[in-house]
Formats: sequence, structure tokens, C-alpha cells
Amino acid sequence: MKLVDCHAHLEEVPELDLEIGRARANGVEAIIAVGSDKKSNEAVLRISENYPNYIYPALGLHPWNLRDQIDEEIQFIEKNIERCIALGEVGLDFKYQTPKDLQIKAFARILDLSQRYDKPIIVHSRWAWREAFEMVQGAGIKRAVFHWYSGPLDVLREILAHEYYLSATPAAEFSEAHRMAIKEAPLERLLLETDSPVKYRGVASTPSHVLKTLKAVAKLKGVAETEVAEITTKNAGKVFGIKI
Repeated sequence: MKLVDCHAHLEEVPELDLEIGRARANGVEAIIAVGSDKKSNEAVLRISENYPNYIYPALGLHPWNLRDQIDEEIQFIEKNIERCIALGEVGLDFKYQTPKDLQIKAFARILDLSQRYDKPIIVHSRWAWREAFEMVQGAGIKRAVFHWYSGPLDVLREILAHEYYLSATPAAEFSEAHRMAIKEAPLERLLLETDSPVKYRGVASTPSHVLKTLKAVAKLKGVAETEVAEITTKNAGKVFGIKI
């Protein structure tokens, strides 16, 4: 089976070379390495250069990492935009302390880059699910992935109606809100990810743990793991424009 981890913070993963080897051994054919701010974006670009045609960089500005002055962050992303395959992790999080107006301003500027440079966008939308979707849709974005979606199903149905994607994480093993979203979405709109090195039930994740996501999704959908792998890997190639 060929798998793609569509969302990992690789600059935070300990013993990365070892973990990449484990991922390869477990059928992971590609990893999308997401950034959160200028420092992590720089790291993501360096890491991707060490693993050409395997680790693909996405440049982002996470709502948790925003400061009052975001011009330098945005300028770095635009300067290096041809070196990345997507923009992410970006979006809104209305449960976090960052002022909402600053989050909206930053996200709008990233969406403008996504639209102008035709880059898919990887969206963080926790507790701002409708607002994030409406900003993406309103900006005319063609390709979007709603990362670890666990929000209301009515918003999800609108996301799916616009042919956007959602990505499943190992939380599909136990998070009821995330499980409900995965059940609602057709396989043709699903991607697999780990959000490494996020901890699930106290255990830090690595890209090889995309196998956990695969197994959980297959069980929820009542289909073979091979079918989930085939369709989600095809989806990843389509949304990110990579050959797998």
C-alpha cells in the first residue's frame, strides 16, 4: 500500500532521519511538511531539500503563532512561494488567545497568496469552522484541506459541496467529533495525516503512525484498508499536484 502523511510538523520530530526510515518501511510514499511561522518555514524548506520527491514543503502562519507585526512572515512566504506545494498550516482558532481581528487579517492575506499563486491551502479551523470555511470560499480558493476537522456537520456538508477536502488524524480512533466528520465525508474527499509530533493518548506521533489513521478510517467506513489507501493517496496527488 502507498500512503501519504498529508500534515506533519517535521521540524519538531525527534530523530527525524530515523522516523523517515520507519515511515518508508511502512509504505509512506510522501509527507507534506507544514510550517507555522518564519522559523519553522525555514526549517521545512531545509528538510525538504534533504528528501527531494519525498518530503514536500508547505509554508504557513499558524493562528497560535501570530504577532502584531505579520508583514515579515507574509513577505517570507511570498518570497519562497515557488518552493512550496501548498500554504499551511494557516487559519483561525477562536478558542486561542490570539485576537480574532489579527487572525482574520493574517488568514485573509494568506488566502490572497493562495488565490494569486494557485496554491492549495491547509486550514486550521478549530472553534471557527464556519468563519474559516466562508473565508476560504469567499476568496475563491479552488483547493483546500480542512485539517483534523471536528466541527459541525452542517458546515462540513458545505465544505464537501465545494469539493474541498478534510484530513483524518489518529484521533479517528477515539474523538467522537472527528469520527463523525470522517463518517460523513466520502472517501473521495478524505486525506490521511498524523499532525506529528502531536500526542494522542499520551503517545507522540510520527509519520509512520499514518497507519493508525488508515486503520481507523477503514474501520469507520467499513471498507478495506487497501481501498482507503488507494483513494486517499490518489486524492493527495490531486490536491497537492504531486506524483506518487
